[in-house]
Amino acid sequence: MSSTDVSPSAAGLDIGSRRFLHPGPLRWLRCLGWAVLLFFVFGLTDAAGSIFPEKLFKAQGPLIALATLVICLAGFALYAGLVRLAEARWPSELALRPAATELAIGLAVGAAMLSVVVALLVASGLYEVTGPRASSPWNMISVGVVSGFMEELIFRAIVLRLLMRAFGIWPALALSAALFGALHLSNPNATPTAAIAIAVEAGLMLASFYLLTGRLWMSIGVHAAWNFTQGWIWGARVSGIPVKESLYLSAPRAGAPDWLSGGAFGPEASVPAMVVGTGVAVAVLYWAWKRGNFRAAA
Repeated sequence: MSSTDVSPSAAGLDIGSRRFLHPGPLRWLRCLGWAVLLFFVFGLTDAAGSIFPEKLFKAQGPLIALATLVICLAGFALYAGLVRLAEARWPSELALRPAATELAIGLAVGAAMLSVVVALLVASGLYEVTGPRASSPWNMISVGVVSGFMEELIFRAIVLRLLMRAFGIWPALALSAALFGALHLSNPNATPTAAIAIAVEAGLMLASFYLLTGRLWMSIGVHAAWNFTQGWIWGARVSGIPVKESLYLSAPRAGAPDWLSGGAFGPEASVPAMVVGTGVAVAVLYWAWKRGNFRAAA
């Protein structure tokens, strides 16, 4: 992984253009094949980060978060090596120099966004919040780490980037967001409405931060903090999954319409989340477009 800060410019986004992605016949098919292979490899890495620390290594407390982070960083190193071999480049999307700053910004933005969503749900009478109470944050930190690092690698650096190289920015945004939403249909209490909400408010929103910077760090921070804040701080269901421990406990009020509150899926399927997530997505996508990052570098 290069430590060079490769800043986006009017030349377009660096999404790979050599070796396996070189211009020529059937480039789109080569992009799709490479995307499918990487999706499979790092889908397994994502599963390892979710399962191994607790089930195989019996890690608890801080160790579960540390073990998860180590697996994710190993996955990033593997991705960098595969991209170097297949695309003849060190991935600028993993440039290390801006990582700390962009992660910190992303964490702050993600926590603020989810807290605004909960505040709107409470203010509109759709949710009630109780607590605080004693609890450990480590399991939810682990969830935030694996979802932030691995899902952003898979859906932004692999799916969005390679679809953009194959078909251009608009099909790439639409298809990657739709896939992100559709895969959440396997979650508990998922509905078509929830999948659409995830596609729009999260799929497009998280893509916008990658397109803005040309790197994953900010979208990783937003994704991780969104899930951690939702799960541990506010104790709401995370994409339909109930949390084990939380500082507060948040739930829809009796009689609150599911289409407004998100129902059993949690805040992510609520109208406030749609408004906040979509608003941020539109603003950041516009900013990325103004920076020239809706174009691929040659």
